[in-house]
Amino acid sequence: MANLFEAAGLERDAPRPLADRLRPKTLGEVIGQEHLLGPDGALGRLVEAGSLGSLIFWGPPGTGKTTVGRLLADATDLAFEPISAIFSGVADLKKVFDAARARRQTGRGTLLFVDEIHRFNKAQQDSFLPVMEDGTVTLVGATTENPSFALNAALLSRARVLVFRSLDAEALEKLLSRAEAIEGRGLPLDAGARAALIRMADGDGRAALTLSEEIWRAARKGEVFDAERVQEVVQRRAPIYDKSADGHYNLISALHKSVRGSDPDAALYWLARMLDAGEDPLYLARRLIRMASEDIGLADPQALVVAIAARDAYEQLGTPEGELALAECVVHLATAPKSNAVYVAYKRARAAAKEHGSLVPPKHILNAPTKLMKQEGYGSGYDYDHDAPDAFSGQDYFPEAMGRRAFYDPPDRGFERELRKRLEYWAKLRAERG
Repeated sequence: MANLFEAAGLERDAPRPLADRLRPKTLGEVIGQEHLLGPDGALGRLVEAGSLGSLIFWGPPGTGKTTVGRLLADATDLAFEPISAIFSGVADLKKVFDAARARRQTGRGTLLFVDEIHRFNKAQQDSFLPVMEDGTVTLVGATTENPSFALNAALLSRARVLVFRSLDAEALEKLLSRAEAIEGRGLPLDAGARAALIRMADGDGRAALTLSEEIWRAARKGEVFDAERVQEVVQRRAPIYDKSADGHYNLISALHKSVRGSDPDAALYWLARMLDAGEDPLYLARRLIRMASEDIGLADPQALVVAIAARDAYEQLGTPEGELALAECVVHLATAPKSNAVYVAYKRARAAAKEHGSLVPPKHILNAPTKLMKQEGYGSGYDYDHDAPDAFSGQDYFPEAMGRRAFYDPPDRGFERELRKRLEYWAKLRAERG
């Protein structure tokens, strides 16, 4: 029955989303991926050569990955076989592979397009390897996740990773112009509203077209929206941000490195980006505490105190009042003197502890609560530091078999400048007192 409907052309008259109606029909119509599809682009060269090889398309949603996969099949005369890792299992893959083998016997190859390929587990990803190696399929996988983490090494070694970029403002403007042409009417937006719409799309072409449809539906005859009205109509689309995915780690890395690089303005921007995207503020508070310990340490002993206070303040106040405490903490950490000396010293001490095993402390610093322990020499020869000049005995507290080690080397800046002077003074006394 469905075939009769299709033959009668009824499907063509059914409502179709704007994004579907604007789907490119040739690779030359694809917007925003000129670095891949231009004459010198990686895909442009592969199409010219008439041979693709297996590929992984990595990029944000709405950048044309599926469309390009379909058009590549057309350009290279391969059968296009699309599946989604969300809805497919091992049985589905077997059917697809069997169909590709049968097609190959007739002299035609298959481009197997796998959307969300990162959602397949390792065993499922491994099932692609034999049919890739013997040429049964040309695999094109699409993923929004970093392939280095989301795909196994065996699959990656057999495929070339191509990066799809978010659509910039110019590309999104071209897309809106195409939409207006196919609709035969302009978007009812003033200049500020049009710019706001492009910002809301956040580099996602599909989102830009969906938002455009919402605006056309909402506008009354002769009405023109400003930026504020556009936000009310479309309820402002949240930025693309998955707290369990790659974008999450990219943004927290940007925040951390901005703090470490003493740039309070950039650090505030990345903090705002993460909060705006719905990140858990307490997660950010915990990361700020880590930054205070790792990147500032004793160069500013107050940094850790401020970070813990910011977390407590947020817990007391919640959103949005508590977010200001996090912003204050970010500025304090970014403008504080930086030192990772404690962080480095701790790693050195851990390495030494693993290297030397279970060495016992020297007997002179062991307590001797029993007569037997006293007879064994526990506590013998211990000098009580408070009774020594300068409250410093200069004794060695390392295991005898290990010898004295130096782990902590404070830089000559911030509060650690004073700590360095103390350590140098104690080293001098230690040498004098043997």
